[in-house]
Amino acid sequence: MTENQTWVTEFILLGFPLSPKLQGFLFGLFSLFYAFTLLGNSIILGLIWLDSRLHTPMYFFLSHLAIVDIAYASNNVPKMLANLLNKEKTISFVPCIMQMFLYMAFAHTECLILVMMSYDRYVAICHPLHYSVIMSWRVCTIQAVTSWACGSLLALVHVVLILRLPFCGPHEINHFSCEILSVLKLASADTWLNQVVIFVACVFILLGPLCLVLVSYMHILFAILRIRSGEGRRKAFSTCSSHLCVVGLFFGSAIVMYMAPKSHHPEEQQKILSLFYSLFNPMLNPLIYSLRNAEVKGALRRALWKERSM
Repeated sequence: MTENQTWVTEFILLGFPLSPKLQGFLFGLFSLFYAFTLLGNSIILGLIWLDSRLHTPMYFFLSHLAIVDIAYASNNVPKMLANLLNKEKTISFVPCIMQMFLYMAFAHTECLILVMMSYDRYVAICHPLHYSVIMSWRVCTIQAVTSWACGSLLALVHVVLILRLPFCGPHEINHFSCEILSVLKLASADTWLNQVVIFVACVFILLGPLCLVLVSYMHILFAILRIRSGEGRRKAFSTCSSHLCVVGLFFGSAIVMYMAPKSHHPEEQQKILSLFYSLFNPMLNPLIYSLRNAEVKGALRRALWKERSM
């Protein structure tokens, strides 16, 4: 860096270049979606906490998924909503880096939590007699802590590599949040190392876990087909289908966003994919589990009945 170059101290989040009326409409719509996200995931957490029938490894991991979804949405959406109303859409350098770190940490953690949930279903259906031994509370706690730790450490690696880059030129981020790929475009140096690490991380945190999930569900499918009881088969399909829907939405949008050729996805389309990834997925997850999972619906009915009888 030469002496006449100055380090960027704040960025401008361009967001969606729309008319004020349309931005006001989006503010109301996204605020509603965000409220549904907080409400839905909070209900899932409350049901798991209050209903002793849901004190099982599967719902232990589901509670972590709900926490991740609340934190993930809360990291991005409030700033996006504020920018829809404000003319000045600036964010300081340090808060931007912090938002990027939390964005990636929660995303990585959710990937690993979904893998743990698929492994739990694999053990429950394919090895039911050994389930309580294999999926003990000690093992579940270790798996959850490992997921959070690995997700945070991997995000920290990305942030450290970002901080080694100089930002001395453009300061307009063509996104509604400090998304890593959009921030890298503003760096005043070669970002090849960052791009390589992102690709390797995608293979490790997206393709690897997705393959493990698919292998688990192949074994689960064969095991379900061998179940003679119609009720047992329906229950197995109920719990597994809801998890598969969540896995498909999360991994599908993430792979398209980070691993598909960028020439096939213009920047505006990338914003929509990121919006789906950071707002719609956390909102849909509790809806999927409440509609497709008989145990969650039963817990909700018991909670409502208990409230009426008081």
